[in-house]
Amino acid sequence: MNEVRAITIFVRAATLGSLRKAAVDQGISPQAASHAVMQLEKELGVRLFHRTTRKLSLTEEGRALLDNVQPALAILSSALADTRRAKDEMAGPLRVSAPRALSHAVLWPFFLEFSALYPDVHLDVQFDDLFTDLIGDRTDVGFRGGSPPAAGTIARKLLPIQLIVCASPAYIEQYGAPQSIEELAEHRCTGYRRANTGKQAPWEFLIGDEIVYRDIATTLCINDTDAETQAVLSGLAVGQLGSFSATTYIRNGQLVPLLVQHFTQREALYIYYRHRTEQPLRVRTFIDFMVARVAGNKRFYFEASELRGERSARGARRSR
Repeated sequence: MNEVRAITIFVRAATLGSLRKAAVDQGISPQAASHAVMQLEKELGVRLFHRTTRKLSLTEEGRALLDNVQPALAILSSALADTRRAKDEMAGPLRVSAPRALSHAVLWPFFLEFSALYPDVHLDVQFDDLFTDLIGDRTDVGFRGGSPPAAGTIARKLLPIQLIVCASPAYIEQYGAPQSIEELAEHRCTGYRRANTGKQAPWEFLIGDEIVYRDIATTLCINDTDAETQAVLSGLAVGQLGSFSATTYIRNGQLVPLLVQHFTQREALYIYYRHRTEQPLRVRTFIDFMVARVAGNKRFYFEASELRGERSARGARRSR
């Protein structure tokens, strides 16, 4: 870049007929402009200008260099201008990484809405339960469920993730509802096998002020949250589901929350990205779009009082 800078100063000085004018044009001091040209001459081993106290004129070698570099500088200038324009255009590729566990329940409808609003943005979505290295994978924006991403990216919390024990009304009618954590051993239960480790996730419960983990014997173990939710909805078993999957079904009566005094809210959904000042307009717009639609969206989680109210109201309706 030092050589390109020196050549640019040389071209401006040759065009304007003055190193001082070239310095003003480039926003540098006359001394810096003169030094750059002298360094270029030293590097090339030829004189580029005849210098007098009143006049600056090109040598034969300087004239040849000017004729050769002007087309290349014009192409470079055009390329830089195109890049600056692209930064402010709503067009081009947009690479996004998101976990499968939250994709269909939360994110995918908003991805489709964004794609419909901005058809010139080419959305490239990779669903992956592993943490994505934005730089290494050339990804623009990532989503992650769990703990915040490590340092090196900007992360914003969008939603709490609650774990809620649920069953369908049909299951409760046939098998009853567990009244304690211990009674879960007497029930058919689903399990979730983590995609990143291959291990079955323990169920977690809030007891007092402490979160405790229990290995629950399962009738059905699945590595897909949507499939697990469908199994619980079908009346097959009791499940501990994420609020992003269960909230809508609880609110419309298709699922009943159980053991609500023990639900946990330890993790969250995050959006993460590199520094906004370095992002093209399409990336900044996508980030703002997703934050506006997902952050704090009550469709995907309960206030603690609301969850307990749902359970109480369900019990009152069954008693009538």
